[in-house]
Amino acid sequence: MTTASASSSSGGGPDLDLIDLDLLPALPRAFLAGRDRELLAPLEFLAPNTLPPVHPGGVDRQALAARLAEANAAYGHPRSAELAAKMADPATAVVVTGQQPGLFGGPLYSLSKAVAAARWAAELEAAGRPAVAVFWMATEDHDWRESSWCSFQTADGLQRFDLGTDAQELMPLGMRSLGPGVEEILGTLRDAVPGERFGEWCDTLERWYQPTARFGEAFARLMTHLLGPRCPLLLDAMLPAVKQAQRPWLTAVVEKRSQIDSALATASAAVVESGYPLQVKPQPGASPLFFLRGGERRRIVWHGEADWSLRGQEAAVRPVTDLLAAIADNPAVVMPGVLVRPVIQDAILGSTLQVMGPGEMSYLPQLAPLYGVLGVTAPATALRPQVLVLPAKEDKKLATTKLALEELLSADFDLDRVLAGGAAADQMQPAERALTALLAELESVAAPVAGEVGRALEKTGDQMRRGLDQFANRLTAALGRADLVRRARVASLQEWVRPGGELQERALSTADLPGRYGPELVDALFEQLVLDGGRLTVVRI
Repeated sequence: MTTASASSSSGGGPDLDLIDLDLLPALPRAFLAGRDRELLAPLEFLAPNTLPPVHPGGVDRQALAARLAEANAAYGHPRSAELAAKMADPATAVVVTGQQPGLFGGPLYSLSKAVAAARWAAELEAAGRPAVAVFWMATEDHDWRESSWCSFQTADGLQRFDLGTDAQELMPLGMRSLGPGVEEILGTLRDAVPGERFGEWCDTLERWYQPTARFGEAFARLMTHLLGPRCPLLLDAMLPAVKQAQRPWLTAVVEKRSQIDSALATASAAVVESGYPLQVKPQPGASPLFFLRGGERRRIVWHGEADWSLRGQEAAVRPVTDLLAAIADNPAVVMPGVLVRPVIQDAILGSTLQVMGPGEMSYLPQLAPLYGVLGVTAPATALRPQVLVLPAKEDKKLATTKLALEELLSADFDLDRVLAGGAAADQMQPAERALTALLAELESVAAPVAGEVGRALEKTGDQMRRGLDQFANRLTAALGRADLVRRARVASLQEWVRPGGELQERALSTADLPGRYGPELVDALFEQLVLDGGRLTVVRI
């Protein structure tokens, strides 16, 4: 294991501990602390401030790299040919991450994921190891609810926009057009977000986000525009060359279905026995594969040892030989689900490092044994860094509030209590002492007849304490509201840090901040991002 040479921020800071902030799920917390990493075997958890070990070559990526060169050139990637040629070399390390291609780039963490993968590849190169970053666009997914919305900070606060209801809920994103709703959203955004710069940004977005545009292509053009020569190679999961490369592995999943079912069941049981919740609910009899028919992506269900059907069409049972023939004839009709996708991804890419989000890291133990079952060399896996963008205006505002950033990030942040400070507590202390003395005096008076009035005295005391507490809470709220200027400033800052009560990178669209700060935002991300999944990088611009 090699120490990373530039794994701390060169500006911005200080970064914050996500474990202390209670902003990580249980399994990633454990892995960062060095516990229960055996659940990931044969995957190796990459500790912060380190680089992955040398990964043996051997995966033939030439045909895939050639097609990626063509696709990325069409997206406008300025280094498509150079990076694809590097990827074709089996000695090159591949750093892979990915995400569904959401509307206007999806949540901000899509952008930070791409930057993180590029940064890790750059770190490997700096250590003398040729490397290339790849961003896997999960266009085979059909989660409309996750991909069809966006949120922007507007003059009226955080606003959410979406493309409407899902009329084709089983159609993969890669086959979908954005539809007329995208024009309406862009029109609303022009009016909702002030500033000439943002209006020009909407003009730019409109070049790619047309009603007839597909999710994947629009996403790829946006990412290429934002990241320029530092953009990872963008891989569309539905690209024919990707499906051709997957053919032997899809076949192996079908042929080894009994072993895979057993391995998944055993791994899930181990996670539960170790005291962790399952991120992906087991589905007995269900395959980790989907079948595309008539524009619908349906899960494959096994029937005994020799037959299969599609979920929702269980009556139409067919022999497994038909499924194998379909893969041999056209692998595009069979798609890996979440519990086998990382393995097939790493099989065709020969990944050295996969960069995963907290949720993804939480389900990796359930699928990790499939690397051994399918004979795929397991890469190292790293928890993706998380970011909070803090512009100079908000940074100055934070300084005037005299609050710690950690306080604002807390899920139980109470604005009234914080603004009241200790004033309410200080003013209530004499009353609390007087009440304690009064109850003690009543107890003394009632001592001769305690058996008769003891219970009544206890209830009276409880009522008096509750009344005093209620008054103290009202006093706290009133004092907190008294300084309207400071209150407005803190409320505004909190909405920036946790828009809508969510972490910024989960709430804001990837396209929001670039429309305000332009290339300066991306430069700041590359310069300041800390390659440590246990830290929240505060990116200052």
